[in-house]
Amino acid sequence: MSRSIVQPTAPATVTWTPVREYSDIRYEHSGTGIAKVTINRPEVYNACHPMANQELVDAFDEFHANPDLWVAIITGAGDKAFCAGNDLKYHAEIQKKTGKRPVHPAKGFGGLANRFDLEKPVIAAVNGVAMGGGFEIALAADIIVASDKATFALPEPKVGLAAGAGGMQRLSRMIPLKKAMGMMLTGRHVSAKEGFELGFVTEVVPHAELMSAARRWASDILACSPMSVRATKQVVMRSLDVPSLEVAMHNLHYPAFVAMTKSEDTVEGPRAFAEKRKPNWKGR
Repeated sequence: MSRSIVQPTAPATVTWTPVREYSDIRYEHSGTGIAKVTINRPEVYNACHPMANQELVDAFDEFHANPDLWVAIITGAGDKAFCAGNDLKYHAEIQKKTGKRPVHPAKGFGGLANRFDLEKPVIAAVNGVAMGGGFEIALAADIIVASDKATFALPEPKVGLAAGAGGMQRLSRMIPLKKAMGMMLTGRHVSAKEGFELGFVTEVVPHAELMSAARRWASDILACSPMSVRATKQVVMRSLDVPSLEVAMHNLHYPAFVAMTKSEDTVEGPRAFAEKRKPNWKGR
């Protein structure tokens, strides 16, 4: 990052400012380094059609490019659904009219499923059902905070489909294979509590406390050097594909790790510790 940034802090209450007008999502900044993306189609349980997916791509593109934003929260509008996945009614109508299946953007369902270059952390605040593509959006996030009313499933086989937005690959990497297969081959619903026990949910909280819990996680991230956070995410995610632990531990293969070692933040952290004060992260 090339310009000086005032280190964000997360207050107890947040005033969200809309960035631009969208039809199917809300995209807001906190002024404290947090972006919030809300899928805003509660009338269809926040199911996404191609237009909503493109708006999510645009929002996460802006988040990725904005140096003043250090962490994002994605959630769903209303109290019933995070995202019910693909808008199958729209899907069927378009296929009937055109004979073709609607196409999702190259960066994947929800703007996240195929986005492998985003080194800033994303928190999924799951406020209700997360089905199919909705669950896949959550799996593509780095942290899942779930309401105690949330449920998760990859039910695509029940409608002649498969979880093609990364669900089959991500879930089987996150939890024991037989547990993942049990979910994916049956499409069964899993509660937030069971998701936590299986290991794909980070924290379960009472429904009314969901967004405050997501902001708490964001605040904890903001207290860390953004250079270190991004280096950590990049190394972890890229090393998952490296079969040899020895090779994976050659951190010079990871540009974000190298950038961290040469940053002002890597000097500021130990200095602040020695001086018994909070570090003033620059993100560079």
